[in-house]
Amino acid sequence: MSSALTDLFPYPIVQAPMAGGVSVPQLAAAVSEAGGLGFLAAGYKTADGMYQEIKQIRGLTGRPFGVNLFMPQPEHAETGAVEVYAHQLAGEAAWYETELGDPDSGRDDGYDAKLAVLLDDPVPVASFHFGVPSAEALASLRRAGTLTLVTATTAEEALAVERAGADAVIVQGLEAGGHQGTHRDIQENDGSGIGLLALIAQVREAVSLPLVAAGGLMRGSQIAAVLAAGASAAQLGTAFLATPESGAHAVHKQALTDPLYVRTELTRAFSGRPARGLVNRFLREHGPYAPAAYPEVHHLTAPLRKAAAKAGDPQGMALWAGQGHRLARELPAAELVEVLLAELSDAGTALSGRLDGGEGR
Repeated sequence: MSSALTDLFPYPIVQAPMAGGVSVPQLAAAVSEAGGLGFLAAGYKTADGMYQEIKQIRGLTGRPFGVNLFMPQPEHAETGAVEVYAHQLAGEAAWYETELGDPDSGRDDGYDAKLAVLLDDPVPVASFHFGVPSAEALASLRRAGTLTLVTATTAEEALAVERAGADAVIVQGLEAGGHQGTHRDIQENDGSGIGLLALIAQVREAVSLPLVAAGGLMRGSQIAAVLAAGASAAQLGTAFLATPESGAHAVHKQALTDPLYVRTELTRAFSGRPARGLVNRFLREHGPYAPAAYPEVHHLTAPLRKAAAKAGDPQGMALWAGQGHRLARELPAAELVEVLLAELSDAGTALSGRLDGGEGR
């Protein structure tokens, strides 16, 4: 099955699906055309919006690509906690001259409708975040000719992915930017995630599925490391966020290498679920008080984030980024793939030289 996945794209580079308008068809198509696997992000879009982007990418490339879906979330948030957080955000709403969003705007992200579209008009690859699809859904996608990948952040989650019948598991380390793809959102576990290399080793011993490694990867030498650790491919998000094809706001792209932002942090401030972003004013002020309430908090803060972006104010935006953000390069996506491949090749040559030298001693 590893070959079934990697045969779709010549090079072991997957462009992470980044929701919120970043992973646009132009970016995904450029990566696929360069020999990697480009991904569209269906999160926060309507089923028709997703379908229109699929049509668009098919007009840009004939190569395989993927589509990522968010799993529906169980109802577990405390209404009172969300109301308290809304009260705390009142000053932000006044500052940006906007209203807070409706926290009850929906929690399934149109999952069933999107899945129906993918079954009616199959794509080469589908991936899933925030949980595991049913065995029936995965089997239906397989019959339609779609390979399926599901994110896991622990070996236990990877076992659940394997039991459900997915074709591969995306192993997401703590270093990853954006939302952690944990299957169950347990606030007591905040900050207890596992680093990517340790997680690859644990998952590799737990399941027989091929692994796609994700988490802070920015250089070809890091891709070499995760391949050597047992992954079949590497998934990079922040590295592609800075490309001209990315749909990220210009302020977001600039912030990646701005000396003002010296670190990232996992926070619930913007969405109610742990997500890694650059530490800015909003994160510092509201992160400690944000409840475990996704997607209620996401809906609540959406107008604030939109207003901050419109004003060009990075201090009020969700500046999602992995721990390697300072290594971002403003290269066209295809050129970035080429550079990563050259670095991967150099790392392999260096490793081979070290091994040969060891044998000679």
